[in-house]
Amino acid sequence: MSKQKMIASEAIIETLLAEGVQHVSGIVGSAFMDVLDLMPAAGIRFIPVRHEQSAAHMEDGFARVTGTAGVCIGQNGPGITNMVTGVAAANMGHTPMVVISPSAGTGSIGWDGFQECDQVSVFKAITKATVRMPHPSRAADCTRTAFRMAYALRGPVLLDIPRDYFYGEVDDYILEPHQYRVDDRGCGSPEALARAAELLANARKPVIVSGRGVVDTDSHDIVARIAELLTAPVACTYLHNDAFPANHPLHVGPIGYMGSKAAMNTMAEADVILAIGSRLSYFGTLPQYDIDYFPESAKIIQIDINPLNIAKTHPIEVGIIGDARAAAGEILQLLQSKIGDRPADKARIAEIAARKADWEKEITDMAMVPGNPMNPRRVLLELARVMPENAILATDIGNVASTANSYFNFNGGRQHIAALTFGNTGFSYPAALGAKLGRPEAPVFNIVGDGAWGMSLHEVSTAVQENIPVVACVFHNTAWCAEKKNQIDFYNNRFYGCDIEAPNFGDVAKVMGAYGATVDRPEDVGDAFLAAIKSGRPAVIQFEVDGTQLAPPFRKDALKLPVRYLEKYKHLDYRNW
Repeated sequence: MSKQKMIASEAIIETLLAEGVQHVSGIVGSAFMDVLDLMPAAGIRFIPVRHEQSAAHMEDGFARVTGTAGVCIGQNGPGITNMVTGVAAANMGHTPMVVISPSAGTGSIGWDGFQECDQVSVFKAITKATVRMPHPSRAADCTRTAFRMAYALRGPVLLDIPRDYFYGEVDDYILEPHQYRVDDRGCGSPEALARAAELLANARKPVIVSGRGVVDTDSHDIVARIAELLTAPVACTYLHNDAFPANHPLHVGPIGYMGSKAAMNTMAEADVILAIGSRLSYFGTLPQYDIDYFPESAKIIQIDINPLNIAKTHPIEVGIIGDARAAAGEILQLLQSKIGDRPADKARIAEIAARKADWEKEITDMAMVPGNPMNPRRVLLELARVMPENAILATDIGNVASTANSYFNFNGGRQHIAALTFGNTGFSYPAALGAKLGRPEAPVFNIVGDGAWGMSLHEVSTAVQENIPVVACVFHNTAWCAEKKNQIDFYNNRFYGCDIEAPNFGDVAKVMGAYGATVDRPEDVGDAFLAAIKSGRPAVIQFEVDGTQLAPPFRKDALKLPVRYLEKYKHLDYRNW
């Protein structure tokens, strides 16, 4: 191996190629024009989005379905700061990503020059790490360091490059990833694994909680074998409905907001909980449907790759710092040697089946209540019924999008891309575009309300230009309905700031060059959805739904009935209603 003389831009591009990067998302800017000029010759596709926030969401979706770090880039200053929300979402979602961040030239730093911003300081709190290139000669080194950190820390890393440093000379190696980073994290300590196996072998009612780590390591098969050995029901963590196969008899559904009552009632009885690849997030384990389902008395075994996540929200009995697949595999072997082929608990399997049937009937009955013109639950039900087996769904945040958590189940991993606990609107469509880039053979669609759609519909132009055939399912209820529900429950139906006026988005899609349709009858939902997929084009379907049929409020824990003391506001006091 010998060093090569390169310009810094060449060193960056060659390192991207070594990492297997095939595309980069962003908006063109003079700050990185030199590296952009090399992309066609390198075979790297540049995806020109309409807003840089979308670039980060796209790369988030891409990384989640492929396991490969996404890469985005933008103009220094406003171009990069436009990515803040998307990067913050990826950070809370533990998605590996490299944000190439051109910054002001070294000769003008501190003069408040055009588009100058201290981007490192802005992003420090919403990334796993920031890497500032100190000299052009470090271009290759800093780029590979960014990737090493993104994978090691499971999240976005900012690579800040003064714009004049793209032109400096480099004398360095172009290394292969195995020469500077290791993906094998190990399985945890033998002592912790042995203690976990002992607890599980002696548990009366063990429950498995399967999380993002199971998805990222493709560990569904091992989790299923542990579950079968113990006759342990498996719940998916909040908004990771693809963390365990829905067609498995021990699957009980997702926990968290608008999750499965079957999962929650089952968890409430657990004496031992095995949480695999999950940080057991605070919001994702709050009581729902008035069920305080996370049992305080249960002994918790938590497996997570990040030691900072162990016991972060719930006290544990055993903490295992390791790769979800490796740790689960070790526990399986230990259990097999301890209990052998224990016969299945047929009574427990029957109990699980009954609870799942009851929950399925409950949400189906709620969906069949007539709406004007359509009950949004009915639309979700019909979409779930016809969704192709290999489809990928991206869900936004909001009343309807979150209700989808009750209706959509998956038999494979990397099929559910949700906004997760950062909870920003406008996530799902660009994330779906990124997922389609990563898995072009799979049908990809998103579910979004008309409020959140207003933050992402501009990317239909990107989808048309780049021929990315995603189906956007826009629920038109003329309001920010999650907030409207708060005003119903806590503010005596005083609606302010919630109503939305908008054009027909199906018609708007046609003007933008996409396939567009509008549906207002439940019996037409399935056919319209399948027709949009069959079109092979970027598509937008507007579903006309009832804005009065609302889910429970998101944050009952964070709201209180209003108390007013000043005379001019006393009529607003809940005691005067």
